[in-house]
Amino acid sequence: MTPERRAKLAGVLNKRQPDLTVVLENVFDPHNISAVMRTCDAVGIQEIYVITNKVPRHKKWGTRSSSSAAKWLTVHQFSDIKECVDVLRSKYAKIYTTHLSTDAKSLHELNLTESVALVFGNEHAGVSEEMLALADGNFIIPQVGIIQSLNISVACAVTIYEAMRQKSVAGHYNQRRLPDEQFNTLLDQWGFLGEDKDALSNEN
Repeated sequence: MTPERRAKLAGVLNKRQPDLTVVLENVFDPHNISAVMRTCDAVGIQEIYVITNKVPRHKKWGTRSSSSAAKWLTVHQFSDIKECVDVLRSKYAKIYTTHLSTDAKSLHELNLTESVALVFGNEHAGVSEEMLALADGNFIIPQVGIIQSLNISVACAVTIYEAMRQKSVAGHYNQRRLPDEQFNTLLDQWGFLGEDKDALSNEN
């Protein structure tokens, strides 16, 4: 690995946010998942969680929209919701679901500078009742149009860019936040990956 490449990869890892994650529950379309992955990479999310207890386990992601983003992320797949939530509880302080309910908060009311996992549900059924019961609360994205819904990948993008805005104001991107062990492990792993035009486009 050249010094230039190492510096580029280290610069990206310096912006990773270990206290922010996305959970995709039974999202069916792999292209939606890959689009979410690309946005997660863009805002500095390293780990995402994919639950597939009601849809087939995903073997690969839609490469066209991800531009190989999956290889830069740590993706955890679960076939059991409770098992996934137990892992989330060990790593994140809050779990919020996207769900239209009487007690749902506006996205802009959430404190996304705290340690948080954001759950997005199936394209048609939304977040399951089991996940809703295990979460700390629900949120909605403010909308004023006729159709009060967004594509899953768009909803995720809007949400995590709001998280990025809040975390930027709080200075979370100003210093490395990944633990040293995780930082060094990922740097070594990434060093073995092939050249990626999207991820390394700013090297020259």
